[in-house]
Amino acid sequence: MAVQPYMRSMVLLAGNSHKDLAHSVANRLGIPLGECKLYQENCGDCSDSDSDDGFLISPSVAGKAYFAPSPAPDGTARGAALPSLSFNKETKIRIGESVRGKDVFILQTGTQDPNNMMMELLIMAYACKTSCAQRIVGVVPYLPYSKQCRMRKRGSIPCQLFANMMVKSGIQHLITMDLHMKEIMGFFSISVDNLRASSFLIQELKEQQTHFENVVVVARHPGQARRATAFAERLRTTLSVIHGGERFSSEKDENDGRSSPPLIGSASGANQSVAGGGAVQSNPPNIATVDYDYTTGATFTFPKTQKSRRALTAKKKPPISVVGDVMGKLALIVEDIIDDVEGFCAAARFLKEAGALEVKVMCTHGLLTKRAINLINQSSIDEIIITNTVPNEVAGQAKIKVVDVSVLLSEGIRRIHHGESMSYLFRDIPLDD
Repeated sequence: MAVQPYMRSMVLLAGNSHKDLAHSVANRLGIPLGECKLYQENCGDCSDSDSDDGFLISPSVAGKAYFAPSPAPDGTARGAALPSLSFNKETKIRIGESVRGKDVFILQTGTQDPNNMMMELLIMAYACKTSCAQRIVGVVPYLPYSKQCRMRKRGSIPCQLFANMMVKSGIQHLITMDLHMKEIMGFFSISVDNLRASSFLIQELKEQQTHFENVVVVARHPGQARRATAFAERLRTTLSVIHGGERFSSEKDENDGRSSPPLIGSASGANQSVAGGGAVQSNPPNIATVDYDYTTGATFTFPKTQKSRRALTAKKKPPISVVGDVMGKLALIVEDIIDDVEGFCAAARFLKEAGALEVKVMCTHGLLTKRAINLINQSSIDEIIITNTVPNEVAGQAKIKVVDVSVLLSEGIRRIHHGESMSYLFRDIPLDD
């Protein structure tokens, strides 16, 4: 491949997550894909990284490791290799070309094995940092852990942790696509370009000669209403929202010992008071609790009424319903990630029961397994439109259409390399998208 003169100071590297997308981006940029090998090695070889003895694990594809025998010292081929039980599974890297003083773009996306794939990204970025690369730009079409961007009960926010790790590894700029929440960009202390795939998805609908006057955009739950509203405004159609059901099996309905105040009548100290001499006595029948007013310093009691003795019960979830008219229309469910296939299938079944003629799902990132594809084929969903930001096994599936977004990624890479404005790529994007 002839390298374009204006691209000689740029190197495009790719991990093992999505080689097909990496080659498509490289072809559109007119440059070859950089030589970079990421592999895992036998423990017996860990002491000498250049040793040819033992077995090497060839680069994994979407988290699946394949074993290949290395040649014998005399050059003869070995027999079929058997998986060893003594692998430490440490990822190693070998970059086959110089990156000194160049703009390095590392393409690595999230897969069904996000931990290994993202560790490859961190190791590649750090290798380029220690090799004196001028600038390191991470190209991560699907950012893993983006759905864990809010605190849940006694959990954490892994998305912020991963953002800090990326910056610490040496990444100076990030190109991603359709983040689960736009506020995730605030986790990074570097520049983030959150590209949108909505234009390519809408173009696919236009090529199918869809009559948009008979389309209703559906939000599968109220949390996706803003995204659905942006699509409805661009398509100039109506909006519907599915509400209720078991979608929000709220964690605050669960009693995990953090209730404040505690339930009356429980074994806690809510129904006991300390008398003189240190003895613990039960409250009188007409007294419920004793409390202290920190503003005035006064002690007061609450009377134990019949109403206060009622046990606190979880709120009943409203029955599933759809806000808006879907009768006789094409229902278009829009979201950013499709991994909960059961939820999409249940929504499609409910929309069909509500009178929708056809149900289509339009998502950017399709994390689809073989089991998910089987569920889709047996469901009421008529078609799913996704992009190729994530590798999956959907070839030959009649209900699944994959849209190529490599042109958008390659154009973003080219503009960043030349210092051009990125606003052109957001020219048709509304504020809520």
